[in-house]
Amino acid sequence: MNKRLENLLLVIWTVALVATLGSLYYSEVKGFIPCLYCWYQRILMYPLVLIAGIALIQKNGRIALTTAAFSLIGVCLSAYHYAIQKLSFFQDRAGTCGDVPCTAQYVNYLGFITIPFMAFVAFAVIFIASVIMLKQLKETK
Repeated sequence: MNKRLENLLLVIWTVALVATLGSLYYSEVKGFIPCLYCWYQRILMYPLVLIAGIALIQKNGRIALTTAAFSLIGVCLSAYHYAIQKLSFFQDRAGTCGDVPCTAQYVNYLGFITIPFMAFVAFAVIFIASVIMLKQLKETK
């Protein structure tokens, strides 16, 4: 594995780790109860720490397809969740989401940065890095 692929894999692992620790901080330290969509986003993000970590140790860039798939689903889910929080069109049609409403905004930094927005950015970075890795792997064949 060349250094560029290794660095991209390190980016994927680091972003997934920071996102995982951030979500645990918000729920376990701050006491924010995750809604249903937050749980789905966690289900997609948490395994990426292990998957990318093991791939990094093994120097296995072929994991890029897996990380791309997980992160693409995560991008779509977190974008929808963010739309539910911020756009009245989606808020009116959101319905209930379990014990905690999915429209709840525990944090709202700078008027637009919510937890689903942060998840969206993390998934987007992982997806972009994965696509670049896939392109690099294809070129080296």
